[in-house]
Amino acid sequence: MRGSFVLFFKEGGGGGSLIGKVLSDILVCPLSKQPLRHCQDSQSLVSDAIGVSFPIVNGIPCLVPKDGKLLEDQAELKGDDSALAVSES
Repeated sequence: MRGSFVLFFKEGGGGGSLIGKVLSDILVCPLSKQPLRHCQDSQSLVSDAIGVSFPIVNGIPCLVPKDGKLLEDQAELKGDDSALAVSES
């Protein structure tokens, strides 16, 4: 049973994508209570309502508020000024 949790948000085919779709429809941001979207690039769940992303570790979403990272912080770490320019407009 423990190994099956890894299938929740794994990429590719199989049952994991169906389970991941169902979970992403159910899960909400622990802070804003708004829907989360799955970001393939950063392998995280993003709350667009408050601009926070929550990591997915070994296929398990970490939705503890202290694990969330501000999207602006992530853009600065990558050195991507285009994301900041969009958020400032």
